[in-house]
Amino acid sequence: MTTTLLNIGIILGSTRPGRVSPQVGNWIKEIADKRGDATFEIIDIADYNLPFLGDPAGEQQFAAWAEKISSLDGYVFVTAEYNHSIPAVLKNALDSARAEWYNKAAGIVSYGSAGGTRAAEHLRGILGELQVADVRTHPALNLFTDFENYTVFKPADLHNAHVNDMLNQVISWSTALKATQSQG
Repeated sequence: MTTTLLNIGIILGSTRPGRVSPQVGNWIKEIADKRGDATFEIIDIADYNLPFLGDPAGEQQFAAWAEKISSLDGYVFVTAEYNHSIPAVLKNALDSARAEWYNKAAGIVSYGSAGGTRAAEHLRGILGELQVADVRTHPALNLFTDFENYTVFKPADLHNAHVNDMLNQVISWSTALKATQSQG
């Protein structure tokens, strides 16, 4: 019996100049790649140059984004906390696809002055509306203790176990939900 590995996207949810999400995403991917139980890919929203939802000039970008989201079996969202919520570009990216998100699982890794926990809570509500099952374990990174000068990512060792626990849950739920996708 051949087993096909799940495809899990690590979605970088910030496009601001000087952002730290690529550092966090690469760290998650390094941990994930050691597991061997799924394939992991960094998905950078910045690469899709998504205009605001509804802009007819963005038809090609929206189509490429939807195709990428559809090709994935599950997600790990890397989100900053901006003004007690998620970045606007992440909200726009979430809104720029619809059915492509349905019946998949996601983990959340957040960062901010309070670990990005308020952004993660907002993201959970949005994911629920998009029929994405978010998992319980949520690594929360603090700008004061996990980053040097707020810019160089140096995570505490304890976060490695949290990331692996989250990935265990994402893979388990993604496996279970994959069966619902073929039922249409």
